[in-house]
Amino acid sequence: MNNHAPLPEENAHDLTSCDREPIHLLGHVQSFGCLISVSMDWLINHVSTNTRDVIGLDPDALVGTRFSAHFPDDSAHKLRGKTQILTAQNPTTRCFSFDLFEDGRLFDIAIQVTPKGFIFEFEPCSGNTAPEDPSIVQALLARVRAQGDLPGMATEAARALRKITGFEKVMLYQFAPDGTGSVIAEARAAHSEPYLGLRFPASDIPKQARALYKRSPLRLIADVDGARHKVIPERGPDGKKPDLSLAITRAVSPTHLQYLRNMGVAASMSASIMRRGELWGLFACHHATPHYVSYNTRTAVELFVQLFSYELSELLNEQERQAAEDAQTLHNRVMARVSSGNSLHKDLEALAEEISDAISFDGIALYSDGTYRTLGMAPDEADFLPMVRFLNTTSSGEVFATECIVERYPEAESFADLAAGILVLPISRRPRDYIVLFRRELTHFVNWAGKPGKVESGQTLSPRSSFAAWQEVVKRRSSPWLPNELNTARALRVTLVEVVLKITDQAHHERLKSQQDQELLIAELNHRVRNILNLISGLVGQSSQKMSSVESFTDVLDGRIQALARAHDQLTAKQWSPVSLKELIQVELRAYSSRRGPAVIAQGDDAFLVPEAVSTVTLVLHELVTNAAKYGALSNDDGTLDIRLSQDTSGALRLAWREIGGPPVKPPASKGFGTTIIEKTIPFELKGQVDTRYRMAGFEADIVLPARYFTRVIPQGGSGIPEDAPAPILRPVLGGDVLLVEDTLLIAMHTSDMLCDLGAADVHSASTVREAMDILDTQHIHFAVLDVNLGDETSLMVAKRLSDSRIPFILATGYGSMEDVIDTYPKSPILKKPFQITALQRTIEDALLH
Repeated sequence: MNNHAPLPEENAHDLTSCDREPIHLLGHVQSFGCLISVSMDWLINHVSTNTRDVIGLDPDALVGTRFSAHFPDDSAHKLRGKTQILTAQNPTTRCFSFDLFEDGRLFDIAIQVTPKGFIFEFEPCSGNTAPEDPSIVQALLARVRAQGDLPGMATEAARALRKITGFEKVMLYQFAPDGTGSVIAEARAAHSEPYLGLRFPASDIPKQARALYKRSPLRLIADVDGARHKVIPERGPDGKKPDLSLAITRAVSPTHLQYLRNMGVAASMSASIMRRGELWGLFACHHATPHYVSYNTRTAVELFVQLFSYELSELLNEQERQAAEDAQTLHNRVMARVSSGNSLHKDLEALAEEISDAISFDGIALYSDGTYRTLGMAPDEADFLPMVRFLNTTSSGEVFATECIVERYPEAESFADLAAGILVLPISRRPRDYIVLFRRELTHFVNWAGKPGKVESGQTLSPRSSFAAWQEVVKRRSSPWLPNELNTARALRVTLVEVVLKITDQAHHERLKSQQDQELLIAELNHRVRNILNLISGLVGQSSQKMSSVESFTDVLDGRIQALARAHDQLTAKQWSPVSLKELIQVELRAYSSRRGPAVIAQGDDAFLVPEAVSTVTLVLHELVTNAAKYGALSNDDGTLDIRLSQDTSGALRLAWREIGGPPVKPPASKGFGTTIIEKTIPFELKGQVDTRYRMAGFEADIVLPARYFTRVIPQGGSGIPEDAPAPILRPVLGGDVLLVEDTLLIAMHTSDMLCDLGAADVHSASTVREAMDILDTQHIHFAVLDVNLGDETSLMVAKRLSDSRIPFILATGYGSMEDVIDTYPKSPILKKPFQITALQRTIEDALLH
């Protein structure tokens, strides 16, 4: 079967390298018309040698004479008038059925303006002198518009042009990005060979020809074997060759004419399809015999093609708009699914699902932060990572797509069976991160109209002589990435960059916030430690005043420190949230009652103190309870302590402290530190009020706490304070040797003394796990006290050995909450630091009982 290419045409001005009369090729003029070039002052510069056949003038006589000398004055005047409307933006005009010589002979005339003058083309009118009916063009275009898709529109347009022009075959030829072209629609006579679906190589229509098609919308060759005539003289007065690119009667190169003869084409016409200023495709018309198309018909063709180009653009624009809407929808879905703060690696499945609705692929990979993850058919990490260096050479702001990665990156041959085509979306700049879509190899056949490529012999360019269908088997290629898919990918890249930036910004914000929180925590810890140290320093200094003995000083100071410790225990137990005032009172009463059954009456509402007020109020409560136990209502069996809490109309909390039935009370001769704590601390630190009265019947105090120091008041019928809060009685509970593991010397010495008071025969102290193990190896230990945290180690190994040896032990810790650590130890009672001997005694008793 012989197959023929559609009509491509080359600009004769670019063929000066041809050795076949290259200069004369510039001005070859087809015999169906004549061409005259005139300067601005209407002097004739060039005239074709066929002028005498068409017009009856001697070309030699025309050279150097005035234009008006050879035409009637009225015709010359009308033609001059036509030139007045020509501009660079509107360079051509036409006259139909013009009585040029005023003798009844009618001509169709085209006039175009050039930088040096004007070019007139004269064609004798054919039988039909009336222009093509514009309504026919509109009716045919309506049929095109009704199709609604590209294949239907293209086919209907080819049928319409065949009807208008009378050509045997009309094809719509679409250019591909690589310069090749395919016939996507055709209308033909039954005897004409089909071209539909054939692909033509880019060399059939070289770049210079495409450039000419952009400038000249329509080209006609009425007869490939018709006479051709030279333009004389060859050059104008300025020594330059005339620009005849837009002249319809200009002949084409012998190479192109032979190309058509090889196809069996005697006449051809092409019309350019433009979109956004670029050549999108061509209408190519072929006829097996010479076929002239009149000027008015060609004008109708130009109108039809222009309107078709508009309709085509509208269709493609609508597809792009729809693709943009789909891309926006995809953007919204992707943002909703993968912008929750998770990394893209965690959301890859969701991302792949969303992308697959818009772009088909067989595999997807995410390369981000040096981590590679894939789904579906994709190369493994060992094959992909070397390709990253290649991808890094591509533009960071554009998607990269190829249907044959092996052509661009030969090393991809190692995974071509999995992925032949790739679409790469850069989602960061430095370092480069990528989303990569893969398509598998799609082995297919391409039907060419003859084997691609022209034959070059030396410096002579020869046309192809064979147009027999030639089939090429294409391997190592995937299905192509379509324009709409690429547009979607570009929009998706922007979306993913936004997601990555959001995640990065969020991570940066979280790191910054964590750093700020850490700095704040350190500053707060430093502040609190300093405050505690200052407070203890003050307690030490003030408690030492007027003490009769070291023992009494130690007892008072230890009590106050224990009160602070209990307050902090309450705070840490509540995770530094507000603490119940009744719970603070309950803790103090239980720790400092001096007899087994004090009578305590507590009524009223409960208030929750804010953390910054807890230590101050606790110290005051400690002094009140201590004084009541030593000198007041709780120092004998007849006294009663009445505590009432209420909220006044201003929102302040009032605590009424009443001691009844105790020993007679009188004001102290001089105020000690404890009295100062009671009377001055709350007014000074909390801006509250304290009023104390030393009545004969008992001590009284009224304390007012401003509303800002408690969060809420909860009305309660009961006090939450036990009516009976007995104090434990000290007695020996130990026997034999005791192991004490403690890394702080002073605490170890103090605890050792308490253990001896509780009956230990000897206390063996160790500050490290190794020392403790040595003691267990050499001594007969009956009981152990283990500090949990020993600096850079814990006592866990010691605890496990004790448990295995069935030696009872307790754990001591200064942390408010250590569940995660304690859970790893064998089960044992917990003693919180700081502790008094009574707390140590109770904890030892619990350990020995269990």
